[in-house]
Amino acid sequence: MLHTLENPAQVVIIDDNHGDVEVLRGALSQLREPFELTILRDAEAALRFIADHRSGLRPPKPCVIALDLNLPKHDGLAVLAALKAERRVAHIKVLVVGTLITPETQSLLRAMGGLCREKPSDEPGWLALAGELLALCKKRERPSVGSAERLSKAANKALHTEG
Repeated sequence: MLHTLENPAQVVIIDDNHGDVEVLRGALSQLREPFELTILRDAEAALRFIADHRSGLRPPKPCVIALDLNLPKHDGLAVLAALKAERRVAHIKVLVVGTLITPETQSLLRAMGGLCREKPSDEPGWLALAGELLALCKKRERPSVGSAERLSKAANKALHTEG
């Protein structure tokens, strides 16, 4: 999908670290592709975002979500599970970003339908992350019925095993 000024990439960032959000915003801007940014500062805001989609208050507009794994109160796994369990937003690509993510957590994130990346530590890393987010928007496709069912089962399993 080509993003234009009339049809910019719709990117959601779910992260409680203001500095990381601003660095990612700057990296996206440096790529000089049209985008609109929605910033959710914690997991509770993310869960409200999902509830708003469930109730029809928001259209499923985002093409990609950058999700911090280490959020207060509810971690990124819980947010990803809620996203993938809600059919109105389950098609949105989610790139989970964190530091020192264990191989087990990486496997679980992939099984739940998320992509996983280490949080960048330098400008080239942030630019690469921004580029990946915009590339995911360009190849956005709705999952087939079978893949949607698999994602929902993995998400429900994660929700029931958390805590």
